[in-house]
Amino acid sequence: MNKVATDYSFGLFINGEWSTKENTVPVLNKYNQEKIGETAVTNESDVKEAVESAKEAFKVPFSLYDRYQVLLKVAQLLRDNTEEFAAVIAQEVGKPINEARGEVGRSALTLENSAEEAKRIHGEEIPVEAAPGSENRKAFTRRYPVGVVAAITPFNVPLNLVCHKVGPALAAGNSVVLKPAEQTPLTALLLTKLFEEAGLPKGRLNVLTGEGHEVGPLLTSNPDVNMFTFTGSPQVGERIRKEAGLRDVALELGNNSATIVHKDADVEQAAQLVAQKSFNNAGQVCISVQRVYVHDAVYDQFLEKVREATSQIKLGDPMDPSTQMGPMIAEEEAVRVEEWVKEAVAEGAVIETGGKRDGVFYQPTVLTNVNAEMKVCKQEVFGPVVAVDSYADEDEVISYVNDSEYGLQAGLFTNSLAFAMKAMDQIHVGGLIINDTSGYRVDHMPYGGVKKSGTGKEGPRYAIEEMTEEKIVVFNL
Repeated sequence: MNKVATDYSFGLFINGEWSTKENTVPVLNKYNQEKIGETAVTNESDVKEAVESAKEAFKVPFSLYDRYQVLLKVAQLLRDNTEEFAAVIAQEVGKPINEARGEVGRSALTLENSAEEAKRIHGEEIPVEAAPGSENRKAFTRRYPVGVVAAITPFNVPLNLVCHKVGPALAAGNSVVLKPAEQTPLTALLLTKLFEEAGLPKGRLNVLTGEGHEVGPLLTSNPDVNMFTFTGSPQVGERIRKEAGLRDVALELGNNSATIVHKDADVEQAAQLVAQKSFNNAGQVCISVQRVYVHDAVYDQFLEKVREATSQIKLGDPMDPSTQMGPMIAEEEAVRVEEWVKEAVAEGAVIETGGKRDGVFYQPTVLTNVNAEMKVCKQEVFGPVVAVDSYADEDEVISYVNDSEYGLQAGLFTNSLAFAMKAMDQIHVGGLIINDTSGYRVDHMPYGGVKKSGTGKEGPRYAIEEMTEEKIVVFNL
């Protein structure tokens, strides 16, 4: 029996203490729009207090092994509380309960990996003695935490993406001011309680809730924040980078992910994986498949199979274990997707399956007869829509994939090692997945994009490098 989340109320978490606020906002179940909790509204003085708390906590020693122990304990507590966390995710996001359980498991692994990496932070010896006149010198590097990290996270993966920022930041020895998405803050606040229980020192994690467009500028204007790590839209990411000035910024800004199905591919496997990874979380995932390019020789076969697999996806209550796709985050987003599809159809696209909206639900949709200038191909849909097009040769399809402002990940189904290697060299993305879609990710791999998909890498080991500064020490012996 699933534990159903009801009436979660949270204040702000600053310097190890929970503080209630007069102004609060409700958090809604995205399926039935019922209230499941409420959170506090952050003001300017709260931001100053949180950043000051993080700054002062950073001055207090927090050993590598202590970081390791805290993160490992939180990972285990997450596993122990899987059902509660999954129920909260399912309700505040609209993510099917089985997907939500998967997110909890991945989040525990992210924290576990962060804990392990806390003990592996290292430098290297630099042979400065190889330079004439430096024969008596020795040098090595060490990495040091940057200080106060502001972490701003999105609604679609409200637990694991918090863990991907908070885990490495703490492992590196930083203090954190976390701002979770206003639509889905409850999961992050429940996680904060686990950090409390695990003995995280006061001030090392502070959590502010409220509207991003109000809290974000208060963080970027505070000179005591040393680094910003953000996942969200390119427009907001560009603004953060501009306002951050010379401070460090790591940005994960989305994609309009492409997947290639070559003539020698396993078409059945490709169709099943495309159907699966186009509509996870109602397509509201940065690496969800959005564009599929299929070789002429297998186009008809692929289209038949992907249409069949997509039409069988069951929509419904996210708390029902048989549900495969839930609602979108808000009805206005479902309306936007509906408008984009209608616009594409007016420009010549054909709906192969789906294409209808029912309130906050939008059916899993496959489009054909598309072109690169349609919004559904050119921009990031961030919804349950995939566009299928054909190609004739390798160079042509590589150019199609690269014809995008984004470059997070791409997929390629082929049994040709030569084509896979060519694609590796020529497709301009942060990650290329062979014989799977763009939607593949495990949490310890380097994850990040190029072009408008952002800068910097996630994955605990790689995020720790982003969140530390390298210093060289030279001895004259």
